[in-house]
Amino acid sequence: MSDFSLEIRRGELVCLLGPSGCGKTTTLRMLAGFIAPTSGEILIEAQDVTRVPAYKRDVGIVFQNYALFPHMTVAKNVEYGLINLGMKRKERVNRVQDMLRRVELQHLAGRYPKELSGGQQQRVALARALALQPKVLLLDEPFSNLDAQLRVRLREDLHKLICSLEMTTLFVTHDQDEALTLADRIVVMNKGEVEQVGSPEEIYDAPATRFVAEFIGQCALLEGQIVQGGEFRAEGGLVLPAFGPIGAAFVVIRPESVKKAQELPEVPARRATVEASDYHGALTRLRLSLCGSKLIMETQFPVGKKPKPGEQIDIAIDPNALRFLPPV
Repeated sequence: MSDFSLEIRRGELVCLLGPSGCGKTTTLRMLAGFIAPTSGEILIEAQDVTRVPAYKRDVGIVFQNYALFPHMTVAKNVEYGLINLGMKRKERVNRVQDMLRRVELQHLAGRYPKELSGGQQQRVALARALALQPKVLLLDEPFSNLDAQLRVRLREDLHKLICSLEMTTLFVTHDQDEALTLADRIVVMNKGEVEQVGSPEEIYDAPATRFVAEFIGQCALLEGQIVQGGEFRAEGGLVLPAFGPIGAAFVVIRPESVKKAQELPEVPARRATVEASDYHGALTRLRLSLCGSKLIMETQFPVGKKPKPGEQIDIAIDPNALRFLPPV
């Protein structure tokens, strides 16, 4: 990894987001104390813990595979770390009950991990980490083993729980939806480098690099030139209003920036050809060709009115939603 510097505020939920092999888990493991950094410092509440053993860092971690003790009940799994802390039995019991209540598993306290669903195991692992009331909570892709609907519900529950506890949290994922939904700030990583740090809105609406624009959400990324007069001329011939320095540039066009012509009557209409049409329930995603450029549009159509490949539709591109990036 290259130089990496990040400050997380108390109670903040920060997400490390990027493709496999970009350095997310390595960063998490260094903070947890499982890997020693070759240089630099790791500070927790202004205390240097760079050379402090993992078990003395006051950090809780939820692993990707949950790592529950199969021979222990749910309650015993949650209690395990409290015993090691030397907490008195009455206080341990109260803490375990409180944590299981928070994750809505108090009725399963006597079951073993093999008797639980994946979502229930995930919540046990979370309760075990939170029971220690650590200064920092680390989550290593904890939803990766769950089905799509369960992931959505559990990440909503997790966000509510972490916010209620005001727990400082570092979350690792390659799932952009999870990052946009959960994080106060997102750190986009690529090949050991930090590409951009910002709120979900900043990362999506104002990507700083081509990689961020392509990795976060759907978009058309067109290469071309910004010329005098405030125009962007794409290589295929598409011309758009532009702002920025004259010269080579990329323009980021999100699907929601491409509208039906009647939705933006103040913007000149353009006739595009439908190349593909994918139904996504509430929305239909169209892949369009316009003046040699490829665009993506997400919109609604009345039943039976969805355009088919080869048909032409009139569209308008919102000039206020365009994002221009330097060529590198």
